[in-house]
Amino acid sequence: MSVLPSLTPNVVPYQGVSRAPTIAILGTYPPTLCGLATFSAALSEGLRADGARVDVVRVADGSPGDGAGVVVGELVNGSPTSVAGAIEILNRSDVVIVQHEYGIYGGPDGDEIVDIVRGIRVPSIVVAHTVPKAPTSQQRWVLETLAAEADQVVVMTVAAHARLSQGYDIDRRKVTTIPHGATVAAQVQVKRSGRPTVLTWGLLGPGKGIERVIDVMASLSELPGRPRYLVAGRTHPKVLAADGESYREALLDRAKSLGIADSVSFDSSYRDGPALAAMVQSASVVVLPYDSADQITSGVLVDAIANGRPVVATAFPHAVELLGDGTGIVVSHDDTDALRSALHMVLTQPRLSGHMAARARLLAPTMAWPVVAKDYLLLAQRLCAKRSALV
Repeated sequence: MSVLPSLTPNVVPYQGVSRAPTIAILGTYPPTLCGLATFSAALSEGLRADGARVDVVRVADGSPGDGAGVVVGELVNGSPTSVAGAIEILNRSDVVIVQHEYGIYGGPDGDEIVDIVRGIRVPSIVVAHTVPKAPTSQQRWVLETLAAEADQVVVMTVAAHARLSQGYDIDRRKVTTIPHGATVAAQVQVKRSGRPTVLTWGLLGPGKGIERVIDVMASLSELPGRPRYLVAGRTHPKVLAADGESYREALLDRAKSLGIADSVSFDSSYRDGPALAAMVQSASVVVLPYDSADQITSGVLVDAIANGRPVVATAFPHAVELLGDGTGIVVSHDDTDALRSALHMVLTQPRLSGHMAARARLLAPTMAWPVVAKDYLLLAQRLCAKRSALV
């Protein structure tokens, strides 16, 4: 997609900044299991590789933090004392990056984050991981207030930029687009002997659309090689706490009732970067059958592309944006026949799947975390220079 390299035209180096700033990141962070925590860790690593000092204030979730010296504090939701302490730590840095997602901070729609951002005295960047198309009044207030208080708002897709700029009362000059980063792994030696694999991975829970793929596997399993569907990943911690493994068990029961239990498998093993890359690269196709038609950011999508895999996805905005140039196939959410047809084509037409994989490999370098972290660093330097000029 040729537009990606120029998504950040207003992020330019400033000659007056002679050192990398100290950057604080507020958000979830490993060992918390969520995409935002993974994002925070990867961004932190990329910034440090560019010479920046990074301090992380981690949103506490009850699990012991293990940041190897990067995590310098924890925010306990609902605690005014903890909020005050977090603000004090954040203000020791040159720039603060606030990861924003509804539900990870305390209060209705996570509105406790507003008081924190209001207390930050150094330049601040709010990274908007979610921009609802039809927000509630509270969601709108939270995002608009954060944008008003912060020096800059970062979104990760063209769709998110348009939605935020046109659908919210926000100063458009504050909105910058920096793509979601991905770990671009070296090509690993993978053997695709045996049954072709259709892969979905990530934290498991309702809304992932796994049912859609299970329903079409009955016909796909009759193809040469008898393709199998692998669903990799643990159950989302919040789903596990509320309902245990009932969702996973319901999916298994669905496969059994369709007579394709031997063509659908679940793997809840944890995989680090190299092991995850090996699994993804061994797949014949990655399928993202998400229910949401509103999702503007998907870390799994960019990782699939970064690993050079053909992708079939439902028409959520990030997929439409990244796959429309031939990198993948986008289907309507309610069109099971289109999903079946798309997977059938990728599995039976080597030239098509090879073309899609080649397009993905061409796009991957623009998403690499070192490239993305550099954009954040340049933005931080720009904000520091601007603030210094006003003093």
